[in-house]
Amino acid sequence: MVVILKFGTPQEQIDKIIENIETLGVKVSPTYGENITILGLVGDTSRIDPQKLEANKSVERVVYIQEPYKKANRKFREMDSVFKAGGVTVGGKRITVAAGPCSVEGEEALLELARSVKESGAAFLRGGAFKPRTSPYAFQGLGLEGIEYLKKAKAETGLPIVTEIMSPAYLETFVDYVDVIQVGTRNMQNFDLLKELGKTKTPILLKRGMSSTIEELLMSAEYIMSEGNENVILCERGIRTFETYTRNTLDISAVPALKRQTHLPVFVDPSHASGKWWMVEALSKAAVAAGADGLEIEVHTNPECAWSDGPQSLKPEKFAALMQILRGIAGAVGREI
Repeated sequence: MVVILKFGTPQEQIDKIIENIETLGVKVSPTYGENITILGLVGDTSRIDPQKLEANKSVERVVYIQEPYKKANRKFREMDSVFKAGGVTVGGKRITVAAGPCSVEGEEALLELARSVKESGAAFLRGGAFKPRTSPYAFQGLGLEGIEYLKKAKAETGLPIVTEIMSPAYLETFVDYVDVIQVGTRNMQNFDLLKELGKTKTPILLKRGMSSTIEELLMSAEYIMSEGNENVILCERGIRTFETYTRNTLDISAVPALKRQTHLPVFVDPSHASGKWWMVEALSKAAVAAGADGLEIEVHTNPECAWSDGPQSLKPEKFAALMQILRGIAGAVGREI
């Protein structure tokens, strides 16, 4: 349930309304806009009579939220969420790009790549220290050693870090050193992990499960937000379909669908969506045109020798050229990179 207050309602009256509602056993989460104040009600709202609420002269109207997700719902917060991640603004007019290797492979290689993607306009350095793989025999990442290399790259370039967590056991380290904690497709419904992440203040990049619906993605975001962390980025990274030509099938329609249903920022990962480097440019352009708030792109200086996902990685010069193209598309849709 959402209570929309009339324009100009004084803060004293807002506080009184919140106090009265909370005596009925629900939590109230206020959102203050330039011209509107919205009170989001979370909990068992069955005991609340909307007619009594609307009888208050400061209440414009009461809206029921039918969807199972509340805090992530655009009805709960009409304005797009905009927040800082490692000093970088996520959401709003600017489209942010995270770029880097699938796996952190070594200090010098990572530093070289970090310098390159920053020069091309990337806002974040992405790199996997822990790598969930389908095969137990595939490279699983450098672990904490990889985090150390990411820290050094950040110290030299200033680029905030995006990297994936797999276990709550490493949460303290991630909170201390990682600017955006990524939850991969295989952990999208690891609810124990999501709840622990919700107790932190670190922004979370939540990737869509490979066979998950849009509602299931939003419900996973709700797990994080219900624990107090509302700085969540949703990421469409391709879903599993009957098509085998590409690694996954990029659901470009998920971008406008999510933008309609939620106030949270929406990113697209064209690298994992296609699994083919030569498709990354086209899918990135489509994502920006469709309204994405950011991109996560894999870049590697020598994809042929990459320890993981080389076939979907752009070389630095290709990434630089792509960023130039994307700036033009962003401008055409009233955004900037």
